[in-house]
Amino acid sequence: MNTVDAKRVLETALICAPLPVSVRDLRALFDDALGTDTVKGLLLELQQDWALRGVELVQVASGWRFQSRPEMRIYLDRLHPEKPPRYTRAALETLAIIAYKQPVTRGDIEDIRGVTVNSLLIKQFEDRGWVEVIGHRETVGRPALLATTRQFLDDLGLQSLDQLPAMQPGVPQQDLFKALEAAGEAGAALETAVVTASVTAPVTAAAGEADGADAPQTATVQDTDGRDGQGSLLPQV
Repeated sequence: MNTVDAKRVLETALICAPLPVSVRDLRALFDDALGTDTVKGLLLELQQDWALRGVELVQVASGWRFQSRPEMRIYLDRLHPEKPPRYTRAALETLAIIAYKQPVTRGDIEDIRGVTVNSLLIKQFEDRGWVEVIGHRETVGRPALLATTRQFLDDLGLQSLDQLPAMQPGVPQQDLFKALEAAGEAGAALETAVVTASVTAPVTAAAGEADGADAPQTATVQDTDGRDGQGSLLPQV
């Protein structure tokens, strides 16, 4: 198979895929006849082929996908004028702490925030696939250690945690929240429309809502400190 045909196969597979596709899975398209480096090279060429279009090919934590460019967000929003659900500031602060300080326990989060953390705040992020338990701390009670997931990175449009906004030593905890919110706004534009060839089964941007989960309900959960200030939702359509 020549380069043109191979790129056409990759392009078709990625456009039709509902989720990011790893290089390993993309190699299966060619019965592993193409090596990893070759596939990566073709993906980079394909990325350049789409450089001047409204849709771009990007690499995120779980693999490669096509998605709309940030500057297209203003136009695509007109097709879906409904506003996305919003999380409370307490919820976003909790998520920011997990993202930047992971792995952390619920007690660690409470120490940083200075208030008792409502267990529903953590559960809503676990339900969305953004946070998971990766182990237990060997101490009294063996509390669960929480960390973010690949899904979290995918929804932010990131390949790794290293791409989160850099934090300076000793910054106030509130700055963790602001930094994560900034990353979310950048990722939101990327998440507007994951390209799909299936008209009968349109793809929901990878924010864990393919099953029609009712995110607005979870967005109303408040922390025990009573704060109900609203923060912009991390990327989703």
